[in-house]
Amino acid sequence: LYACDLTNAGETEEMLRLIREKYPVDAIVNNVGIVRPSPLGEVDLAALYEVFDLNVRVAVQVTQAFVPSMKARREGRIVNICSRAVNGAYDRTSYSAAKSALLGCSRTWALELAPFGITVNAVSPGPVETELFRAGHPHGGEAEKKALASIPMGRVAEASEVAAVVAFLLSDEAGYITGQEIGVDGGSSLAGR
Repeated sequence: LYACDLTNAGETEEMLRLIREKYPVDAIVNNVGIVRPSPLGEVDLAALYEVFDLNVRVAVQVTQAFVPSMKARREGRIVNICSRAVNGAYDRTSYSAAKSALLGCSRTWALELAPFGITVNAVSPGPVETELFRAGHPHGGEAEKKALASIPMGRVAEASEVAAVVAFLLSDEAGYITGQEIGVDGGSSLAGR
């Protein structure tokens, strides 16, 4: 197990070097996220840069570290965890923009890497039942009611439901799927939601 502060690009690079030296990496799941909610008029530029740094720079840095060996082996899988916020979300200017940038990276990398047998896809979850979600959406509270009202299925996702989609995209059976975004959001990304 390797740990580092992903906000520090140098420390991140050192961790990636250690992993490259010890393990062949044939799959990457870029699942880093940070949200700094605020309406447009109150977006702090330092927070905007922080959100982009963690949501985009880290994915680029990690992917760059392992793509050369994937290319050499002519196989690999990359899954970027985006968000339903790529469709827009209140008070999420920074986060929506960063996850949209990551979605753009996913599609661009899919084009660049397909000739090497490497697939790149994005998974865009809606709200997921986690401690972080519950911290801002207590059971029975107004925040939870508002969140559930935006989801046609009337519930948040279980982490295992998101993980199952990621696992499929990493599998051999998904070898012909690339450049795609798969929403795991209970239908909340549908028009009008």
